[in-house]
Amino acid sequence: MVIDLEYKDDICVMRLKGRFGAGSDSQYLRKKADEVKAAAPKEVLADFTEVAYLDSIGIGFLIGIYTNLLKSSEGRFALLCPNDRVRAVLDLTKLTGVFPIFQDEPTALQALRAPGPTAEAAGKA
Repeated sequence: MVIDLEYKDDICVMRLKGRFGAGSDSQYLRKKADEVKAAAPKEVLADFTEVAYLDSIGIGFLIGIYTNLLKSSEGRFALLCPNDRVRAVLDLTKLTGVFPIFQDEPTALQALRAPGPTAEAAGKA
């Protein structure tokens, strides 16, 4: 599991790679979550393009980032390109109703930058 952080204006793009599940390095996940929180971005886009697997460990990481963003009335969170296996986990946990999901990065970034709730943005999958 690897998390690369990229900043595009006020948007933090988390490029996730690998398996986010049991056996994952929880200390590494905490460190990355702390990095995102310290940067205090207004919006976060979690790029799942290279994530093969997600379970409760990864869900906990996402929820931690998301709840931190909720502290700001302007904070927003979206997901990019989860594969079918990851999408099934998100569906099972009902997070597809919470996190807007986009299939391409330009549309996701545009939606995060637009005024108003991200979930209402065009391009939500």
